Amino acid sequence: MKTPKDFIILIAEDDDGHAELIREDIEDSGLKNDVIRFSNGEEVWFFLSKTGINDVRRKNERYLLLLDINMPKMDGLEVLKRMKSDKVLKEIPVMILTTTDDPREVEACYKLGCDSYITKPIDVVKFSACIKQLGLLTEK
Repeated sequence: MKTPKDFIILIAEDDDGHAELIREDIEDSGLKNDVIRFSNGEEVWFFLSKTGINDVRRKNERYLLLLDINMPKMDGLEVLKRMKSDKVLKEIPVMILTTTDDPREVEACYKLGCDSYITKPIDVVKFSACIKQLGLLTEK
């Protein structure tokens, strides 16, 4: 049986429909973790960098970021670049979830330090395999 480790899933997705489908995919993969959704890159950056007005990242929590690339205010590549340049934030696993499979974009994301790249719509089996590969899902 698969058991999720304790972590909070952060979804950075500007499209409400895509965000809902991602939530469904998370549930379908067997994860019951808390989810926080952000509708643009700036919101997720404020949360992660602890500069937000409302919610901010808590020091002793573990996170997984599901990051779209094409978002308003700050795109996913900029969020990824900033995260991987920070000594604390670079430890947070980042899965890129986007609609494009352009090899140049895929390569750019991996060069910036993403942990996995999945095109939408999400294949639940592939999503679960990526979660397990990141060490966030264990066999019991």
